[in-house]
Amino acid sequence: MAAEMYKTLFAHLFPGDGDEHGAVLCAGLIETPGGPILTVREVVLAKEGTDWVPGDRGYRKLLAPFVARQARRCRDEKLVYLAVHNHGPGDRVTFSDVDFESHERGFPALLDLVEGMPVGSLVFAENAVAGDIWLPGGRRLVVSRLVVVGPKRIELRPAPGVANPVSRQRYDRQVRIFGERGQTILSHSRVAIIGLGGVGSLLAELLGRLGVGSFVLVDPDRVEISNVPRLVDATGFDAMSWLTAEGRPGWLRRIGKALSTRKIDLSSRVIRRANPYAKIKRHFTAMETRQVAEALKTCDYIFLAADGHRARLLFNSIVHQYLVPGVQLGSRIQAEELSGSVVNVHTTARLVTPSCGCLVCNQAIDARKLNEESKPDAMRKRERYIDKGDAPTPSVVTLNSISASQAANDFLFYMTGLTADEAFQGTVQGRPLDRRLRFVTPRADEGCIDCGKSSESRFGRGQNWPLPMID
Repeated sequence: MAAEMYKTLFAHLFPGDGDEHGAVLCAGLIETPGGPILTVREVVLAKEGTDWVPGDRGYRKLLAPFVARQARRCRDEKLVYLAVHNHGPGDRVTFSDVDFESHERGFPALLDLVEGMPVGSLVFAENAVAGDIWLPGGRRLVVSRLVVVGPKRIELRPAPGVANPVSRQRYDRQVRIFGERGQTILSHSRVAIIGLGGVGSLLAELLGRLGVGSFVLVDPDRVEISNVPRLVDATGFDAMSWLTAEGRPGWLRRIGKALSTRKIDLSSRVIRRANPYAKIKRHFTAMETRQVAEALKTCDYIFLAADGHRARLLFNSIVHQYLVPGVQLGSRIQAEELSGSVVNVHTTARLVTPSCGCLVCNQAIDARKLNEESKPDAMRKRERYIDKGDAPTPSVVTLNSISASQAANDFLFYMTGLTADEAFQGTVQGRPLDRRLRFVTPRADEGCIDCGKSSESRFGRGQNWPLPMID
């Protein structure tokens, strides 16, 4: 759930009167191997005395016309209907016997009304949530957690979790900052790194040493000799440099390139040296595949360190459709064409979350380049899209490290709840030539197809909405 929606819901449920209040959540559905994930698209508050009234069997209830109206909307838009009410303060909550009885009476009819989508109920305490979800066919599930995605992450459960034992010897200095609970959060988190080049390679090292527990690594390339100065732990052997060196026969260079280390394997090696218990899923492909999109559904955070605008568009859509926060990052060096003089250097860490605009609104996706990248290679050559601008761009490990460390720190403070409430939520750009930082406030267009809340937007839709750029 996006932070602004949670704030609205919390204020409605807990206005300070100590009473119970009601609402309905309309949520997208994401099916995953580990069970469904629900993404809140809309909060509908029940009006006191009109939609939320004294109950016949229980204390309070949602009136049938209000329930039917919201359920029909969920049916028409392929969303999940979730009834909501609250109990008292505290960090533990559960349904009452009367609550469960009302589910038994009402949910079978609701399942018929929504025609194939799940239905359910949530009950909140001030610092806890429990859920009872009914699936078509009679299966029932409980809600394990609610994640609030905003400037900092809030995680609610039915009762406080028990922190797993942490190796004080390994993570002692980190635990002194954010506690064993924070380290447990990192060990249970799942992140994706899209692009394992100069920036992504550094991210793999940093996140591995933080103790992040699960990784999705995506890159279609192998190590080349020009990569070695910028990739963590890369060697000439990874690049098969004695086979791929200039002057070698073409057939020998092709063999060397085929034998060189995949970047995803190099970064896996780096992560496992830092954290031998890490779980790693590798995708030797570009981001724009259905297999990668499926893997990103279950991530807690996405780092986009790839250059392509097709990847940017897909990443942007996943952030807002699946409510998975992330960051788009990189570094750029611009040189004067004739003299070769460096005229501009900047590094970028651009937060992209459901609460702070998107890459489309902030003109970070170039329509011309997107169109160019979408054409087959042969057509691009024929239409002269590939020219000297396709040559390798300048890159230096020290500049890449600025973006990588900024993004890794943002992730760390977000996941462990340390981010200050007033923390800047936009883009941080480094200007090393001037030794300055620039802060760019993001914009958000209400009518945006990605981050807007209109009936046509993809926001919170889950899997029942097409993703762009999937091959």
